[in-house]
Amino acid sequence: MKFVVIGGTGLIGSKVVSRLAGQGHEVIAAAPSTGIDILTGEGLDAAMAGADVVIDLANSPSFEDAAVLDFFQTAGRNVLGTEARAGVGHHVALSVVGTEKLEASGYFRGKIAQEALIRESGMPYTIIHSTQFFEFLPRMIQSAADGNTVRLSPALVQPIAAADVARNVARLAQEAPINGIIEIAGPQSESLASLAKRFMAITGDPRDVVSDVHAPYFGAELDNDTLMPGASAWHGELSFERWVVDQPRFVPTDAPHAQAS
Repeated sequence: MKFVVIGGTGLIGSKVVSRLAGQGHEVIAAAPSTGIDILTGEGLDAAMAGADVVIDLANSPSFEDAAVLDFFQTAGRNVLGTEARAGVGHHVALSVVGTEKLEASGYFRGKIAQEALIRESGMPYTIIHSTQFFEFLPRMIQSAADGNTVRLSPALVQPIAAADVARNVARLAQEAPINGIIEIAGPQSESLASLAKRFMAITGDPRDVVSDVHAPYFGAELDNDTLMPGASAWHGELSFERWVVDQPRFVPTDAPHAQAS
């Protein structure tokens, strides 16, 4: 099979490309650095010629409301239009658990628009809703920091390792389109504030974590279960503790977790 992976050089995309190529498939990593631009359309027709599946993992480089919406709408129209011309049989897109509940967020309004374009395109599709990646936790902590205080929501999260996300994206891309949404999540749930506090303790970050129900998440306040998957979600295997230990850049060499590994 031939796969085109939009965002194929990124965190998830590079892992998906490697996994599919290792299984003997023809894979094109589509990114500006490989001569394929989903905003201008440059290189899309050539890349998708003869493609069976397109996997869209691209994300907006800006989190400003108007820029996010423009990115997902422009990129979505370009990618889906090119797929239709090329006769692609399956469009796979990665999105976020809880997207439909987060209209107060400009970022998630962009994701909602992206998903609407997919559903209305007439293309056979699978939308994968994932919970937050472990790898994004340091960024979330930093964005919530104010001096020595990190203010985060006590809402529940069930984060997942990027490796588990990539494994399931690659698997679902090789299956028939479902014309609907599949959810994937990590193996354990806890509050976002508590997860951040554990991560900061392991990594030796001395700042205080404050649990605040009004703390915004991408500009929106969270209910307790906004970011939680449903009962039918697939669960990843890698635990938070194992993931942290496997990230030497995060763990001081004198930390108990580092010594135990």
